[in-house]
Amino acid sequence: MLIRERAVGIVIKRFASRSLAPGRLIALEGEAGYQAEALAPGLHFGYWPWQYRLLKVPVVVVPQGEIALLLAADGAAIPAERILGKVVDCDKFQDARKFLLHGGEKGRQLGLLTAGTYRINTALFTVITAATATEHGMDPLQLMLARVEPDMVGIVTALDGRSIEAGEIAGPAVADHDNFQNAQVFLDQGGRRGLQEQILLSGTWNLNPWFVQVEQVPMVQIPIGYVGVVISFVGLAHEDVSGVEFKHGDLVQVGHKGVWVSPLYPGKHPLNTRVMKVELVPTTNIVLNWANRTEAHNYDAKLSSITVRSRDGFAFNLDVSQIIHVGALDAPKVISRVGCMQNLVDHVLQPIVGNYFRNSAQDYTVLDFLSARSHRQAEAAQHIRVALAAYDVQAIDTLIGDINPPATLMETQTERKIAEEQRKTYEVQEAAQIQRQQLVRQTSLADIQQAVVGAEQGVNIAELQANATVKQATGDAESTRLRALGEAQAIRATGQAKAEAYRVGVEALGAQSYTVMQLMQIVGDRNVRIVPDVAVNGAGAGHGLVEGLLGVMLKQQAVTAE
Repeated sequence: MLIRERAVGIVIKRFASRSLAPGRLIALEGEAGYQAEALAPGLHFGYWPWQYRLLKVPVVVVPQGEIALLLAADGAAIPAERILGKVVDCDKFQDARKFLLHGGEKGRQLGLLTAGTYRINTALFTVITAATATEHGMDPLQLMLARVEPDMVGIVTALDGRSIEAGEIAGPAVADHDNFQNAQVFLDQGGRRGLQEQILLSGTWNLNPWFVQVEQVPMVQIPIGYVGVVISFVGLAHEDVSGVEFKHGDLVQVGHKGVWVSPLYPGKHPLNTRVMKVELVPTTNIVLNWANRTEAHNYDAKLSSITVRSRDGFAFNLDVSQIIHVGALDAPKVISRVGCMQNLVDHVLQPIVGNYFRNSAQDYTVLDFLSARSHRQAEAAQHIRVALAAYDVQAIDTLIGDINPPATLMETQTERKIAEEQRKTYEVQEAAQIQRQQLVRQTSLADIQQAVVGAEQGVNIAELQANATVKQATGDAESTRLRALGEAQAIRATGQAKAEAYRVGVEALGAQSYTVMQLMQIVGDRNVRIVPDVAVNGAGAGHGLVEGLLGVMLKQQAVTAE
């Protein structure tokens, strides 16, 4: 019998002196039926056709990127607490005798075949590959290598093993099973069926789909400006490490069941979100509005304006903004105490802030809030800062926004304010008019300044001229006096000289002769006419006048001609 290199010989013994035990399919001691040993490639003798029947089947080829599952048709019964046959030393199911002698179990096998070529006794084992998956009611994708994508984690559910202990929700992590690829070690180490604490990271894994199922979920991403507080529902026994001063919750070390004392910082973290919960806590300042607006974080979506009643009985609304900060190391305490950030806002901040303003408003009038808002704001900030410190929350600032007093009160105040502003306006206008008058006066003064200066200069000039005139008059008077004195002296001297001449003439010629001589001299010096230029006689009155006129005319022409 020739068996080629890509085939396996399955031997069927037609008859023998011994028969197989009930429930057995594969002969180990030469019984009639399927023989445990398969024939390898080559030439085989001694298999007489009258006693043996040989079946040639192809070798099993598992392509790269795939796995193959096996069903055993013979072997021991699988214990009730398990659903898969245990893994035994049988040269990857190529040695049927070893499989049966080492306690291999009938049914679905925990072991699997990875990529490669195998000589399998198909009388004992049914091999399921991706090519034959549909024939066995399976999806071909189940026979592909399990792949966990980058930035993802694989949440594992084991389908075999002991039951999970009471009070637990997931099987604890066990060692040395090579990420569930060595299923037998997992079971030997006490692995539990069901949800597993341990996860698979990014990569490709040889996993038996009859043994485990893998669900991919994104890694836990902590954004910048946040920390993640881990609440673990599985792990080691709960041991509180919060200290005696923290009496409002419990904190545990990483790996224990409870709220982890160490938060997760920004980045990506491979966590099993089926057994752990991560609460994001902002480490930047958080603004909460008691108003008709909501911040992007949406923590204040349920908050609204605070309605208060003043000392004078008026009800009005306050818009308040509270800025808080939760430190990274304080975040686990806050979550341990209140559960989540929304609970912090709803169950802590809302009553503290709202009740403070409702209580404090009764000590002030509405106008106190309007006129001394900064004081009310400072008082509120101090009170709320102390109150929130007890919850390990820092109150950065408290801000009072819009104050909405009653409309009737505001109408009165508005009218009063308008009247006051009008009065101020009138005062300003009056001051402006006065200033305008002063400006006009100053402008007029500036305009006449030149004239004033001219007049002043004119006065000065006049004074100078007057002084000059006085000086001149004084000088003229003095000159006249001096000239008069000189003339008087000259006249006196002349008179004395003439008197002396008269006296001498009279003495020489006698008084009458000297007088005639002086008269003749005067007539000569002064051209005194003794005879008229035109003489008119009285003979013939008409002719005398005509002659006179003619004579005058002729004299005038003569003078003109000269």
